[in-house]
Amino acid sequence: MTDQQKSFPCHRISEGVAEGEVIVSKDDIMFYLIKPETGEVIEKGHDLEGKSIAGKILVFPGGKGSSVVQADGLYQLAMKQNAPKAMIIQNPDTVLVSSAIIMEVPMVDQLDESFYAALKDGCRVRVDANSEKVEFI
Repeated sequence: MTDQQKSFPCHRISEGVAEGEVIVSKDDIMFYLIKPETGEVIEKGHDLEGKSIAGKILVFPGGKGSSVVQADGLYQLAMKQNAPKAMIIQNPDTVLVSSAIIMEVPMVDQLDESFYAALKDGCRVRVDANSEKVEFI
């Protein structure tokens, strides 16, 4: 990966800066089906079932479920300090956007396909929503 490929422009949804290990989901996330005490995904058949999103940079397509379960699920994770450090989303919806803003979780979207092509579970990124860029570190 060249230096030019290490930094990717993005669109800020919820401000903030966070860095950490990436966890990638190909499935939409229902935050209500994540254990608040551990951050573990408990949704049967989900590609992250049994894995924890706590303190990670969560990369996922979008949310699913009603507005109440989405907002409450993320709130419960935040109250137990097991929310993701930041979220990179492909298809943001109003509920997740407002929840991320209220919970002060940095959230970005509109990253180039080359970012997703270079992305792997366990790699480390810095999400700088304020400057609208994501960098591999």
